[in-house]
Amino acid sequence: MFVDSAKVIVRAGDGGSGIISFRRERYISKGGPDGGDGGNGGNVVFVASNNQNTLASFRYQKELKADDGKNGAKAKCHGKQGRDLEVMVPVGTQVKIGERIIADLIDDGQREIIAMGGKGGFGNAHFTSSVRQAPRIAEKGDAGEEIEADLELKIIADVGLVGLPNAGKSTLLASVSAAKPKIANYPFTTLNPHLGVVKVAKDKELLIADIPGLIDGASEGKGLGDEFLKHVERTQVLLHMTDAYSDNIAEDYKTIHNELKNYKIDLSTKPLLVALTKVEGLDEDIIADQASQLKKASGAKKVYAVSSLSGIGMKELLFDLHKLAEDGKAKGAEDDDGPIVIGIERSLDDTWSVQIRPGKKRVIVSGGKIERFARRTDFESEEGVRRLRDIMRKMGILADIHRKKVELESKIYFGDNREDYIEY
Repeated sequence: MFVDSAKVIVRAGDGGSGIISFRRERYISKGGPDGGDGGNGGNVVFVASNNQNTLASFRYQKELKADDGKNGAKAKCHGKQGRDLEVMVPVGTQVKIGERIIADLIDDGQREIIAMGGKGGFGNAHFTSSVRQAPRIAEKGDAGEEIEADLELKIIADVGLVGLPNAGKSTLLASVSAAKPKIANYPFTTLNPHLGVVKVAKDKELLIADIPGLIDGASEGKGLGDEFLKHVERTQVLLHMTDAYSDNIAEDYKTIHNELKNYKIDLSTKPLLVALTKVEGLDEDIIADQASQLKKASGAKKVYAVSSLSGIGMKELLFDLHKLAEDGKAKGAEDDDGPIVIGIERSLDDTWSVQIRPGKKRVIVSGGKIERFARRTDFESEEGVRRLRDIMRKMGILADIHRKKVELESKIYFGDNREDYIEY
């Protein structure tokens, strides 16, 4: 089953917590702190693979979860790191959060971290100093990143076949490659895109995509076109195929041209060759007349009269497609106009803000760095809370709260957390 879109929840592993522990051995009464750090949580990594050709598996696997890191142990033993989760996706897969593209996997073997595992918390051995020789402080591990992502597959091919239903696209692909698309003498035989590799010459190959037939209004969602036009976006060249038996060949061409133009990305500006198909068995005068009308409607310098069944005109067409595709790749390397990949911002912001909720004795402290310290704090530990206060003092947060004349016995919360707080 071909599936080119899916929605998944991606969860990286949580970091393990550090522990409070003191060395206890015979004849050693005060061995000192030896609580180990927690291990980092595993990342969720997407890997592009040519061996994948559909997103169907994500219809049944909605949640992708990496392993959590293990807690630290005594004797300064570090917790085990969570195992990364590697997710294989087809080449051409985009990962989106809303409308933002955070990853675009276009090369075989390309790897992208979609969700990063949480850092492990420090054990009390980490906090030893000359003035603090027996700290009873240990940090919780960070939570792993969690996102709800939309996956969208856009086929990457050299040539995209476009045309009305039953224009001969599938027949052409089957005749020049090992692909086996469904072929029948009725419209909408092709319901999914098909890929085929064509050997043009000894050292020349073409990857051709057969796109389901378009109809008038396809760019607005009619028929199957709106769903599959996205697969034309990444092709280097379009081959516009028109049935030689059409009663109005100029109108057929304009219908497809308008749908390519009206798509959310103007696809009509792509390099294009125009072919008149199914010419086997037709008189030369009829072929010449139909080709003349098609040439006038398209403005093309040349119209290729071809037959997939008999092979008429196919060799020349494939050579010219290959040359145009190679020219497109060369131009694309110099002037890449691909999608803007925003990625995920993971830096911690040093800035912070303090909001006072009047009448509720509630103070909200926000900011990437201070919220992370708060998440890692064990609020049941007196020394842990004291450390958080020291950090707030050094950052100037407590001074700002004092300037705002916050009432005594107010509660200070951190970010969106409504459970953990400290008393002012």
